[in-house]
Amino acid sequence: MKVPLAVLILAAVTAAQTKKAPSVGYEDTPYIQGQKWRVHDIRRPHPRIISPGPPPSDALVLFDGRDLSKWVMQSRDGRVSPPGWKVENGYFEVVRDTGSLATKEKFGDCQLHIEWATPSAVRSSSQERGNSGVLLMGRYEMQVLDSYDNLTYADGQAASIYGQYPPLVNASRKPGEWQTYDIVFEAPRFDGAKVAKPARVTVFHNGVVVHHRQEILGPMKHRVSTAYEPHAAEEPLMLQNHGDPVRYRNIWIRRLRGYDEP
Repeated sequence: MKVPLAVLILAAVTAAQTKKAPSVGYEDTPYIQGQKWRVHDIRRPHPRIISPGPPPSDALVLFDGRDLSKWVMQSRDGRVSPPGWKVENGYFEVVRDTGSLATKEKFGDCQLHIEWATPSAVRSSSQERGNSGVLLMGRYEMQVLDSYDNLTYADGQAASIYGQYPPLVNASRKPGEWQTYDIVFEAPRFDGAKVAKPARVTVFHNGVVVHHRQEILGPMKHRVSTAYEPHAAEEPLMLQNHGDPVRYRNIWIRRLRGYDEP
C-alpha cells in the first residue's frame, strides 16, 4: 500500500520533535584530578566572552597613539613627575636626560603587547645602539636593543632576559623598523622572605617564540648576579630610559586570572 506523502512528512516532523536534545554537560562523571569539577561538569562556570581585537576587549590600552595619560615619569631615586617623553605621529619617543616611564596602574600576571623601534641611523655599537627595556613589575627586564648585525653579550641583546638568558633565536628586524614583543608573564609569589614560586615568562619577538615559560632568576642587574627580593603582588610596568631615542607604540595589557576566576 502506498503511504501518502503528507503522512511521511508528519511522521518525520514528529520524530524530530521527540528526539532527545544534545547534552550540554553531566553530573555523574568522575572528578578531574586536582579540581573540584567533574569531567564535562554542567555546573562549571563558562569563560567570559570577549572580542579578540586587537586589542582584546578586556585589555587596558596603555598607549593609543595620542597621549601618555596612563604613565608617569620616574627618576632613578624614585621621584615621580609628569611624563616628559615626546609624543608624535602615533608613537612616543625616549627623551634623553629624563626619567623612565612607569604605568599609573600596577600589574602581576599579565599578557603584554608592545611595539618598539630603534633609531634608523646607526651611530654606535653593542649596548650603545638603541638601548631601552621593558621592565615587568619595574624590575624584570626584557631587553630592547638594535640587535640587527650588532655584536654584544648574548644575555644583553634584544629579547634577552637581561643578564640572565639570551633569546632562543635572534628575530630582530633592521634599525628603524617596528618590532613587536608579545609577553605572557607569571609574577613571582613570596612566602615571607622566601620565594614560593619564581617568575616565568613566555615571549614572542616579531611572532617568534624566544622564551618559553623561562624561569626568571631575579630582578635586572648589570655586571652582577641577581636574587629575589620580596615585593608586592602587583607593581607598575616600566619602560627604561637608557638615553637612546627608542620609539614605542600600540601598547596594551591584560590581567590574567585563573580558569574559574571572574
